[in-house]
Amino acid sequence: MHKVYLGIGTNLGDKEGNILRAYELIRDRVGEIVKRSTLYNTEPWGFESENSFLNSVICVETALFPRQLLQTTQQIEHEMGRTNKSTDGKYHDRIVDIDILLYDDLKVNEPDLVIPHPLMKERDFVMKPLLEIKNEELRMKS
Repeated sequence: MHKVYLGIGTNLGDKEGNILRAYELIRDRVGEIVKRSTLYNTEPWGFESENSFLNSVICVETALFPRQLLQTTQQIEHEMGRTNKSTDGKYHDRIVDIDILLYDDLKVNEPDLVIPHPLMKERDFVMKPLLEIKNEELRMKS
């Protein structure tokens, strides 16, 4: 089994409901959620919007390989109503966004898949919940 960290965000509709639905679909299609952060309310990053975001990071144990994981998370986004991905640094409101942050200690650098996520260290809405989970893991080991 592989240990992956996924960032989940939403700024449209029933935000908490969107996050919970994403958890459910990830649990059904990706693997067991072994840790999840608290939910964070954040302002939009990289674009202007009247809609604030609700963000979370989860740790999942999965048998999926990175490319399968990407395809599965994109399918979940599509099923939940996301019609277009952000491209060329142009961001927009979204019902759900699922980013692969970390996948074991693997490094991937392909045009449509980069692991670790290349912008995660610039985003407090990713790093705060990720560190929350990582710190909890460290406490449990000691």
